[in-house]
Amino acid sequence: MSMLVAAEASAGRARLKDLTQVQGVRDNELYGYGLVTGLSGTGDSERVFFTSQSISGMLGRLGIRVDARDVRSRNVAAVMVTARLPTYSRSGSRLDVTVSSIGNAHSLAGGVLLFTPLMAADGQVYAVAQGSVQVGGFEAVALGTSVKKNPTTSGRVPSGGVVEQTFAPKLAAGPIVLGLKHPDLSTAVRIASAVEQKLGAGSARAVDPAALEVTAPEQFKDTPLVMLASLETLEIDVDERARVVINERTGTVVAGENVRLRPAAVAHGGLQVTVATRTAVSQPPAFSGGSTVVTPYGEASAAEQKAGAVALPATASVDDLVKALNALGVTPRDLVSILQALHAAGSLEADLEVL
Repeated sequence: MSMLVAAEASAGRARLKDLTQVQGVRDNELYGYGLVTGLSGTGDSERVFFTSQSISGMLGRLGIRVDARDVRSRNVAAVMVTARLPTYSRSGSRLDVTVSSIGNAHSLAGGVLLFTPLMAADGQVYAVAQGSVQVGGFEAVALGTSVKKNPTTSGRVPSGGVVEQTFAPKLAAGPIVLGLKHPDLSTAVRIASAVEQKLGAGSARAVDPAALEVTAPEQFKDTPLVMLASLETLEIDVDERARVVINERTGTVVAGENVRLRPAAVAHGGLQVTVATRTAVSQPPAFSGGSTVVTPYGEASAAEQKAGAVALPATASVDDLVKALNALGVTPRDLVSILQALHAAGSLEADLEVL
């Protein structure tokens, strides 16, 4: 398994609308239970009793009486239906819908989702869903041999949901709270300062690293949305915590620009990794009027007992360190262990997140 290293772009500046969201104004998750019909013998078996009960109940509402014990069909599958209801969705707008089997169906390919009410956490129905299910995989079975690619027991119904109830939350009276999508105290203070420059002194204050309060000045008392629109395009200098994110399955490592390595030495199995800080001194010529310049630089080296010592380019960044380890054929699992050890020893000056 190969390893890919990606370095995050400099945080730089970002718009306020990309950094924050108004508290209480958010998307809502919808869910429901439904049936997918029209399957070619790949639906739920008779052992999934709730599918038979659902078919019996559905036919009963249509005036057809059928005992659940008499239902013998593999062309129907019971599914959970989910969707995300965006803020300020109006009645009649469309939603993408996701369906997933909850029985023992083999595939939902070619199926049609029947009319399904979708409710939110408050128990109210906000949308309904219906339509053809699109599955991104396939499965072929012949003479006891099967070929399968990607999941076939879940799929999507593009624009299959219709909003029945307008979802337009109102802003609370008093100060408007803006929540930071990525909490950071420095960024919160900078946002408050930028808002004050726009609206006036005392109009904003950072409550904590994750939120700040904005008080509408007199000219925006009755039009808070106009005020928020005027703030959305403010450019903010973003300051983010140093962080390294590792996906152990794919070997992907993402390191931010603020990640630093302190001097350390790690022995992992037959592999030895050393990170050190060196100092370069630049001495000006005599009587030139210049000054001595001392420049610190990082140096990393690795050795593997089986292949002997291997010298790596001088570096003190996670990016170059991982590339050097990749050249030695280090597995993603070993890479995770090495970076975790460096983090535990205090050499890796960043938050470490393993996916």
